[in-house]
Amino acid sequence: MTEPQESHFLALVSRMRYIERWALMRSSRPENLSEHALEVAAIAHMLCVIGNVRFGRALSAERAALVSIYHDASEIITGDMPTPVKYHDGQIRDAYKAVEKNAEERLLATLPEDLRPTFEDVFWPVEDAGEEERYLRRLVKAADKISALIKCVDEARSGNAEFSSAERTCRAAVEEMAAELPEVADFVRDFLPSYGATLDELL
Repeated sequence: MTEPQESHFLALVSRMRYIERWALMRSSRPENLSEHALEVAAIAHMLCVIGNVRFGRALSAERAALVSIYHDASEIITGDMPTPVKYHDGQIRDAYKAVEKNAEERLLATLPEDLRPTFEDVFWPVEDAGEEERYLRRLVKAADKISALIKCVDEARSGNAEFSSAERTCRAAVEEMAAELPEVADFVRDFLPSYGATLDELL
């Protein structure tokens, strides 16, 4: 039996609900990081299921969902860095990556030492990760971009033109991913059109 080790890790993770996304934009409905993580997890899970069922892959859909839950966990400490700022130039992008890694290390340091390696494996891909793991993480990134596109679509359907430029950018990025990842192409065709519809329309 191990000695009691108080850990703040999950209490910190629970604070994702306080991190508002799209900070530079006027939203018709605010979106927090916790909501985003759940949506990315559901989409990434579906992308892996599509890959396994339709394209003969052997991806862990459950692992993709877990990686997705924590994919932006550093923002609990850093807040949401707006994309136009984050990717303005290579120097800023590299500096933000270093800040992001430091924040992740601070979060993981709050775990009991015996549990930490399990979560390090979720936060960071191992250097010699196999093709399956690399592909899975590409699908998680695609799910993240699809989630951003869905937010833009929802805002447009609400009559908010604030997101029109972001929607074009996100849609172009998703289309580029769909050209390389057949799972993304299938998701865009089969699932994306339903987003933004009313409950009566969906049912």
